[in-house]
Amino acid sequence: MSTVPTLLGIRSQMVQTNRLNVHVLSCGPEDGTAVVFVHGNVSSATFWEETMLTLPDGYRAIAIDLRGYGDTEPLPISGANGMADFAADVRSVVETMGLGKHHIVGHSMGGGVVMLYAINHAADLLSITLTDPVSPYGYGGSKGADGTMTYDDGAPSGINPEFVQLLASGEQGSENPMSPRNVLRGFYVKPPFVPEREDALVDSMLTTKVGDDHYPGNAVPSTNWPGAAPGDKGVLPAFNRKNFDASSLADIDPKPPILWIRGADDLIVSDYAMFDLAALGHMGAVPGWPGDEECPPQPMLAQTRAVLDKYATNGGSYREEVIEDAGHSPYLEKPEAFNAVFHAHLAG
Repeated sequence: MSTVPTLLGIRSQMVQTNRLNVHVLSCGPEDGTAVVFVHGNVSSATFWEETMLTLPDGYRAIAIDLRGYGDTEPLPISGANGMADFAADVRSVVETMGLGKHHIVGHSMGGGVVMLYAINHAADLLSITLTDPVSPYGYGGSKGADGTMTYDDGAPSGINPEFVQLLASGEQGSENPMSPRNVLRGFYVKPPFVPEREDALVDSMLTTKVGDDHYPGNAVPSTNWPGAAPGDKGVLPAFNRKNFDASSLADIDPKPPILWIRGADDLIVSDYAMFDLAALGHMGAVPGWPGDEECPPQPMLAQTRAVLDKYATNGGSYREEVIEDAGHSPYLEKPEAFNAVFHAHLAG
């Protein structure tokens, strides 16, 4: 059923919900406590398989392909509501499968989806795990630990068009520096690590639907640097600060324990991220940058920490765990270190 080969022990199925037809990977006993996994951008549930199979006895792993990724029905992604739609799609699977109270885990963009999910469904959550998550104020278009918008139209916004083109063409190779395989090797993980199932992970990346309605979405001209702002369709507009704000995570009630776990050397989500246009402008890679006062690099970690500190002040608890010598995907790069902390969090 899955277009990407799965590991032994992983089940693949389609789940028709009241919203869309969702591809789901699962393992573990059907009466086990559910752990729901939400993948990041330009990937799919495939990325979670090793982590799923190592769950302790008594847990049931459920990993969902978001719309526009993997084998889930590729309904359009709205710029204004795309992240909320992702969260509602996840909820529709939880309800259709009758999962009951559950743990939830999100990686990167999926971390932002999980934050929105928690805002709406806190009472059903046993715990929250945010793995190298996008900031509660999204990716792009904000500054300062409080997530203030850089410009009122969401600028700066954009992505390397060559990567998008190679993704759309199904490029499998490693000759072009911007090929999906090289982006995986250089940014998803910390070099020189190469995942054992690299081919399957590249296949997973290539399931991403490309275009205005999906990835990367559309953009509109802007009078602000660098001349583009998020449009009204697709992934990048959906998680830009203009359309995404999950800072009310700090106010949810009840407050399940949160584990924030990240790679020490993450280049995708950091306070100086390699896909943040403001950071690229600061380093001279994008011309015309207007300077730190007007358009500083987005302090993604500081923004996350500020919201989680407020969560703790409001009576919740969180733990920030940094996995040394790991990049954006510590669950793939350092599985023993990751699972030790993750499994203790589930049990706690």
